[in-house]
Amino acid sequence: MSAQKDFTIIYADDTLAVLNKRSGLAVAADRYDPDAPRLDMLAQTQLGNLFAVHRIDKDTSGLVLYARTEAAQKSLCTAFENRAVQKTYHALVYGHPLWNTLHTDFPLTADADARHRTIVNRKSGKPSVTNFKCLGNCGPFSWLEAQPVTGRTHQIRVHSAQNGFPIVCDPLYGASQKPVRLSELKRSWRGNPFEERPLLSRLALHAFRLEFKHPKTEKATVFYAPYPKDLEALRKQLFKLYKIDPLAHYEL
Repeated sequence: MSAQKDFTIIYADDTLAVLNKRSGLAVAADRYDPDAPRLDMLAQTQLGNLFAVHRIDKDTSGLVLYARTEAAQKSLCTAFENRAVQKTYHALVYGHPLWNTLHTDFPLTADADARHRTIVNRKSGKPSVTNFKCLGNCGPFSWLEAQPVTGRTHQIRVHSAQNGFPIVCDPLYGASQKPVRLSELKRSWRGNPFEERPLLSRLALHAFRLEFKHPKTEKATVFYAPYPKDLEALRKQLFKLYKIDPLAHYEL
């Protein structure tokens, strides 16, 4: 989505709206860049008043849930606070985990340095929990599923990097911010190196799935966000080369 749409509407009714946003678009006011485009303001031109119930990082693509009434906002905020919303992210990381699942609980302190990064702080950091699952290794990379139990700033990015698996193209926590190019993955590539466009040049983290109880009907509700074009192009290329598909783990 960047030459793509800012967002698409996955679902909307009179109670809530579920949007799939592009990487690089803030979901609320940015105190460091108050004039930056915002998902909530853009979406309100189509959907009317929206009430925030959670956030995802500006650099992350994927699902953002909004309430459309104050009553729904109260209900959904309570669900998030009570950890009754299951959030699932997909990340492409450098390296190959030797585990299938990993429970991570490094305490975190946000906005801890000049670059406004979140850091592990074992003495005074806030309790932070992320559960990881390895979905498969492909070349220099691996696909991870991440389910954050808490919702700290940059939590998945820090927890993944702290475990030795920085997310691809992460400008804050990555070992390398080098774009992913097909020429570096495919030995038989014969294109023009001066004209090649990267498959991916932004943070490889996508808010993929949300599961929660609908505040009005009280029915269990699940939403998935399709990968944006750049991440989908990379997924397809990696599948061609290594036969690993992170989406094969889900009934979509």
